[in-house]
Amino acid sequence: MARKTKSIENEYWSRINKTFDYIENHLEHQFTLDELAGVANFSKFHFHRIFMALVGETPFHFIQRVRLERAASMIAMKNHESISEIAFKCGFTDISIFSRNFKNHFGRSASLYRKEKFEISNLSQQESNTEQNTDRSFIYFCQHTKTIKWRTNMELNKSVEVKELPKMTLAYIRHIGPYKGDEKLFERIWNKLFAWASPRGLIGGPGFKSLIIYHDDPNITEEDKLRMSVCITVPPDTKVDGEVGKMEIEAAKYGVARFELTGQQFQQAWDWVYGQWLPTSGYQPDDKPCFEMYPEEPKDGKFIVDICVPVKPL
Repeated sequence: MARKTKSIENEYWSRINKTFDYIENHLEHQFTLDELAGVANFSKFHFHRIFMALVGETPFHFIQRVRLERAASMIAMKNHESISEIAFKCGFTDISIFSRNFKNHFGRSASLYRKEKFEISNLSQQESNTEQNTDRSFIYFCQHTKTIKWRTNMELNKSVEVKELPKMTLAYIRHIGPYKGDEKLFERIWNKLFAWASPRGLIGGPGFKSLIIYHDDPNITEEDKLRMSVCITVPPDTKVDGEVGKMEIEAAKYGVARFELTGQQFQQAWDWVYGQWLPTSGYQPDDKPCFEMYPEEPKDGKFIVDICVPVKPL
């Protein structure tokens, strides 16, 4: 009976995860309850209650929160875009409603939020330039790959380049809640995903990749609402069930920075990519998911990892 109950719970979460993915991929869209219930394959009369019980907020509270957090992230990083432009891109059709909701959520106006983030960013950059000159990067042209690469003096970094990554179909298990530094959590989810994939012949083979996608900015979203997905690439026609979901990442240009890290050094690597490399690269973050990709098995407590940040020219 316990196993059957768990199976039903996993099926419910699978449907809610499909709704998450649909919302995130169409954030500028104006959703209806019928539409979201259809994505989750629930009756509209039950969908609202089920979503609230599992997620802890209503569908439209979730949508509004994700829109506001996406807008906050863009406001902090994209000084060349007006706040109105960002609000509309995030699905707000009325700038006055956006402004009021932003202030209610973050406790300050969007313009003051941008000003504070800009000042913090400048201060961090000055401190970084003073204390970590050895972490700077230098551009060069690679004759072998015919691409621009960056040579860095950061001890943990092995290489940085900007390249087009192909479209990928991913099978995933999603976690909602705190995850920073919790190696046991990641190990448990990886084991569960591989236990599902191995009997289906989905491990290994040409082009096989394993990834972790971070859907929310941990500097903005509350810890208990953070979403991350542990993923493997699968053929597009792969059937999934229960807590294993399926999604696609479109082909796009990414800054790909390779590191060799212990479990406690991931935050340092991410901070370097965003604080050191990105501001001097000539690129800005694009509005797509960022992720970690693991080209090798971990050895002796060390991980080889590619931190992949979607980019576009400034």
